[in-house]
Amino acid sequence: MAERRTILSGSTFEERIGYARAVVDGGRVYVSGTTGFDYSAMTISDDVVEQAAQCLRTIEAALAEAGCTFADVVRVRYLLPVREDFEPCWPVLRKAFADVRPAATMLQCGLADPRMKIEIEVDAHLPG
Repeated sequence: MAERRTILSGSTFEERIGYARAVVDGGRVYVSGTTGFDYSAMTISDDVVEQAAQCLRTIEAALAEAGCTFADVVRVRYLLPVREDFEPCWPVLRKAFADVRPAATMLQCGLADPRMKIEIEVDAHLPG
């Protein structure tokens, strides 16, 4: 049977709500929706582009702990309350995913905290 392992980022949300930043299950890695909070300080920028960059830093760390990188991402979901905020984020997102070209979806929806301007979720395969 494949090993299931959880990865925590130190976010207080993980403990309070009861979830993991990522789950490694067999050859797959599922990274939870990740917002622009710097979880080490529990602070968040007012700028959507900086939030997107912080999301990617947190996701990159979770992927690394799982044993993979952005190159292994097969699916990405972008969640934003304001759809006009998406395009300003494209250069940051392109930097992470342009060479990978994962399947992608952008949804406009409310997020858990009004300070959150973007949430990013990814699925990846472990290399090998």
